[in-house]
Amino acid sequence: MTLNRRRFLSFVSAACLTAAAGPAAAFRWQGVALGAKAQIVLDHPDAEAITRAARAEITRLEQVFSLYGPDSEIMRLNRTGSLDAPSFELLECLSLARRVHDLSGGLFDPTVQPLWQVMAEAAAQNRAPGAEALAQARARVGFDRVDVAAERITLGKGQALTLNGIAQGFIGDKVADLMAERGVADVLIDTGEIIALGDAPTGTGWPITLAGSGRKDRWRNRALASSATFGTVMDADRGQGHILAPDGTAVAATQTTVSAPSAGLADALSTALCLAKDETKARRLLSLVKEASLERFIQG
Repeated sequence: MTLNRRRFLSFVSAACLTAAAGPAAAFRWQGVALGAKAQIVLDHPDAEAITRAARAEITRLEQVFSLYGPDSEIMRLNRTGSLDAPSFELLECLSLARRVHDLSGGLFDPTVQPLWQVMAEAAAQNRAPGAEALAQARARVGFDRVDVAAERITLGKGQALTLNGIAQGFIGDKVADLMAERGVADVLIDTGEIIALGDAPTGTGWPITLAGSGRKDRWRNRALASSATFGTVMDADRGQGHILAPDGTAVAATQTTVSAPSAGLADALSTALCLAKDETKARRLLSLVKEASLERFIQG
């Protein structure tokens, strides 16, 4: 059975929250963010209006990070190789991506997109990718060749970016910022990664389960992100998952869950640690990020 990367985390259903909360029932919105199921749970007198604003923020940020909208910022950047006057959000997300790239020794590298495209195209045609095409794609990988400045972002020749390993968490953080601006202290935000702020109507923190682990903890003012190399299978016949090593080598079946103060950081770290050789290396890498914790590492 192939598990979706976000199913390693789950929280008690809204029905349970409502039953426990009595008259002060939590408001729950469910939808989609960057192609993943999303939800927001909060108990606030203006919950519907605040959630509408959050949904608008998600839509706005999808126009920055989506690889499916032809006019998104990242698609325009990939198409032309440069982008003038990039949004603050794109610059901020790339800055965080650079931090995790450096901390992980290059394991987290948003420039794997050309490699992904070659492998995905071959998989769609039910064939192995050609050696020459793979070699050309590998030669284009290298985050150090991406120049990021406030006035312009410039890619190296033939490069393209994907921020799918960080953008869902980053968008969650921006929704959390919007909530804070509107005076919301208690909310659970799930944009593919989870942010638990304040308390649920049922008690201190938010009840979140690491699926399959038997652990049910209450989390407060913390973000959690999970990644799995085979959360999405690109090529089942050839054992190719959607998380790629920058050099294109085969990646072991790995599942990780990381907690951190922000969902963007947790998201990027959980992606990077899927490429660690083993749990010892994963913990060694994460020891460089004092504010983050490895909650789960499963390999094989």
